[in-house]
Amino acid sequence: MRQTTMLKPSEVVRQWYIVDGTDCTLGRLATQVATLLRGKHKPAYTPHVDCGDYVIVINADKIKISGDQDAKKFYYSHSMYPGGLRTRSTKVMRENYTVEWVEKAIKGMLPHNKLGDVQRKHVFVYTGAEHPHAAQKPVELKVK
Repeated sequence: MRQTTMLKPSEVVRQWYIVDGTDCTLGRLATQVATLLRGKHKPAYTPHVDCGDYVIVINADKIKISGDQDAKKFYYSHSMYPGGLRTRSTKVMRENYTVEWVEKAIKGMLPHNKLGDVQRKHVFVYTGAEHPHAAQKPVELKVK
């Protein structure tokens, strides 16, 4: 008889991955990183348990976007005070707030609950090629 495998948090084995963002499209990179963070690439994926891995994204300043998104796409945030709407274009986000830009794209592809909050803390984004996680021996992952 077959039985569905449900992982317990103590049984989760985590691995570190490193993703190079050079010449990658933001959406494709974010979907693959979100899949790793959720753990959907593992055979013992359990939806209600944080069974994902850690991901390091380097060269985030070299990520590209497709189409005319620099001028047409905007990112909004509101301070909840009257007149507190802040609007930033994709060009401004990419040039001045690169780390937040990539993290926001990944955040949108994770669950919007407590589990997503935990999984969101397992991604580390850096603008250059250097990162302080060499001791974890991350495995390089190619983004298609």
